[in-house]
Amino acid sequence: MKITTSFGLINIISTDIAEIIVDEGLEVTLEIVEEYDAILAQNFSGNYAVLINKINSYRYAFEALLTIGSAENQKAAAIISYGVESEQQTIDLKALRRIDNLNIKEFSGLNLGRASAIKWLNEQLTVVNSSETVT
Repeated sequence: MKITTSFGLINIISTDIAEIIVDEGLEVTLEIVEEYDAILAQNFSGNYAVLINKINSYRYAFEALLTIGSAENQKAAAIISYGVESEQQTIDLKALRRIDNLNIKEFSGLNLGRASAIKWLNEQLTVVNSSETVT
């Protein structure tokens, strides 16, 4: 299922994984992060993961960087990068949010990273869901 948003496209690719494609040239603001979180909360009842496909070039407002990935049920994020600039954005995000210990991993879009990213997200969700069942 594909959902068109004010910022791009959300592609629900499984019962607990969504692919996010942000429009070219956009600045991701706090309001966009809130819209994104609300859409994912409406579409997933439990734990979920996101696949951020950075096929387009865009930037983040500082406030958005401080909150993105903080939704309670978002357990992992795989970021597919296609060049040095998007790789640097991921490095900057990880550094800024180091204290939050976000579960983020980057994959290269130039080396068929999408399939590897989806596999990794499924593994992360399996670990989280099995550990929650045990406790």
